Amino acid sequence: MYATRQADLTLRWTVFLAVVIIGLFYVKWFPYYNKAFLAAAHHSIGNSILMGTAATPPAPSWEAALNYALIYGKAIWQAMVLGLLVGSAIQALLPADWIARLLGRTGFGAVATAGILSVPSMMCTCCAAPVIVGLRARQASPGAAIAFWLGNTVLNPATLVFMGFVLGWNWVGLRVVLGILMVFGLGYLVNLMVTPKEATAAEAQIAELTAKQGGEGLGASAFVRWIEIFARMSIRLVPEYIVLVLLLGATRAWLFPEIGPAIGNEIWWIIAFAVAGMLFVIPTAGEVPIIQAMLALGMGVGPAGALLMTLPPVSLPSLAMVGGSFRLQTLLFVAAGVVIFGIAGGLLAVGLKF
Repeated sequence: MYATRQADLTLRWTVFLAVVIIGLFYVKWFPYYNKAFLAAAHHSIGNSILMGTAATPPAPSWEAALNYALIYGKAIWQAMVLGLLVGSAIQALLPADWIARLLGRTGFGAVATAGILSVPSMMCTCCAAPVIVGLRARQASPGAAIAFWLGNTVLNPATLVFMGFVLGWNWVGLRVVLGILMVFGLGYLVNLMVTPKEATAAEAQIAELTAKQGGEGLGASAFVRWIEIFARMSIRLVPEYIVLVLLLGATRAWLFPEIGPAIGNEIWWIIAFAVAGMLFVIPTAGEVPIIQAMLALGMGVGPAGALLMTLPPVSLPSLAMVGGSFRLQTLLFVAAGVVIFGIAGGLLAVGLKF
């Protein structure tokens, strides 16, 4: 019986690692490797998804909503499917207490581990959201889950390479310094918000999960659970995600006014763009052509620095997707923290004369 369980566990780990490694290679690593040469040769990775080649996003309309949703969906659908597969596999294939032992503590160690593990993942904020749901379902600490979530986007090495060739390596330096502080700092602060009652409840939940998994059958049962969890996550997360992407696509002209020299380095513009960037949703590395287009149209470096730090890490759709995995206060704290880092990025870009 012990040998059978070990063989079953080995199979589940093999399948899980194969999905993660092959999926990331196909969806992220290989395409980004090729895209890096495009960025180096042309100092561009394409047009801004926000407004194309125009100086302003299209007026709010159903057409604007559908066009943005289609362009955005084409860019991220494969990564979203991978995120759902990995998020459900974490819950179905891995030992119930494994994530809790690795990422469940509320000290800085779990936050640091999660932040480091996020670097090769390279997911956009919405595609990483199902993975975060899976991690929290297996009792990763709130701070560790937040660090993994933010690190996927802010510390994405491919995006940093694109940014260096397109915007300049000074922008990369700004992103790395503030990004490290954001990922590990906000993660650690979120863990400080965990109450003793929540910690006790988490320990009880993982004990229950471990006991339940120990009594479950072997063989195909884990893979049946995987399919069931994948379906439940898809039904719960994808519809609200689509609705919010449509909403933001339709109203992006309200979030981002006409871009040009009139948008300077005044503090109110930096704050406004920090908030707008935190709410808006983009695919991986989408901030690079957006900022490039805005700077070319004469916008100040202050608002650009704000967008550098707020467009990638969170968005209204991704916050909604992970809403059931965190307290509302935690998500509001993270959203506010991202805005503060965006304001800091804008002020530093002005102060350092980017």
